[in-house]
Amino acid sequence: MKAFVQRSYGPPDVLTLTDIPVPVPRDDEVLVRVCATSVNPYDWHHMRGEPYLARVMPGSLGLRAPKIPILGADISGQVEAVGRNVTEFRPGDEVFAVITGGGFAEYVCVRETDLAPKPQHLSHEEAAAVPMAANTALIALRDDGGIKPGHRVLVNGASGGVGTFAVQLARAFDAEVTGVCSTRNLDLVRSLGASKVIDYTAEDFTRDARRYDLFVDIAGSRSVLASRRTLVPKGAYVVVGGQPGRWLQPMGHVFSTLGVSPFVSQRMALADALKCPSPKQNLRTLTTFIDGKQVVPVIDRRYSFEEIPAAIRYLEAGHAPGKVVITV
Repeated sequence: MKAFVQRSYGPPDVLTLTDIPVPVPRDDEVLVRVCATSVNPYDWHHMRGEPYLARVMPGSLGLRAPKIPILGADISGQVEAVGRNVTEFRPGDEVFAVITGGGFAEYVCVRETDLAPKPQHLSHEEAAAVPMAANTALIALRDDGGIKPGHRVLVNGASGGVGTFAVQLARAFDAEVTGVCSTRNLDLVRSLGASKVIDYTAEDFTRDARRYDLFVDIAGSRSVLASRRTLVPKGAYVVVGGQPGRWLQPMGHVFSTLGVSPFVSQRMALADALKCPSPKQNLRTLTTFIDGKQVVPVIDRRYSFEEIPAAIRYLEAGHAPGKVVITV
């Protein structure tokens, strides 16, 4: 099979299209023929090995070389074969999943416990846009944010991959949503259900008198202390990401959030889709929202499998509204 293999850190050119053997599923695994994948900031952080601080900390980055040879955290595809202990799936089933790596390949082995049936009315490209971004948004809102009907929710970075799902999911939870984005994406965010949109190029939302029950911070464009000003005393601040950097960021933003947590009245948390204990159940929950037309994947661009390095290069520029997907 063909796969983009990474043996060293660096720019997209370090991803080399290579012929490697098709993997064999273990007893509890399913071999999936990948029909579509997508690119996430997770991929280019691991591709470049940045921030450098993360290389010396426990996690998925190696000190001198990548721990994950094949990137790609989102997959949508068809079951090719199953391990002998697999009971839920059989060859021919259409599935999707969020995984730690392996999506930038024609085939990948996935644990049965991580797979869910693909939403029937979505194409593989649309389904591949969902797993990591929508799962992160769901965790940020429901699990870490404690969203309730009637809550006022602020989403900073509302036009990106996670943000477009966060706005729609918050509305599905019957919350009132304010989205922060750039001028060119105001109409998009409004169309997703935001009752108010803020152009960050023209207005500092941390200086607004309005207060929110939940702040989902994807962009990380303001300090934690400034962001706290937007919250009610018992509100929740959930950080998803932050401004990229070579040495510390966005980890510095995360550390600031967690460091402030013991000293403030608001809940401070980090949303992490890959540490979710129930990814299959979350994907089933998201499918319910998708089937109910409450959530629709927003796709900015589509690339072919051979164009994965170009797709990552585009995503790194930081201006993609919605998701960037790959047809395999």
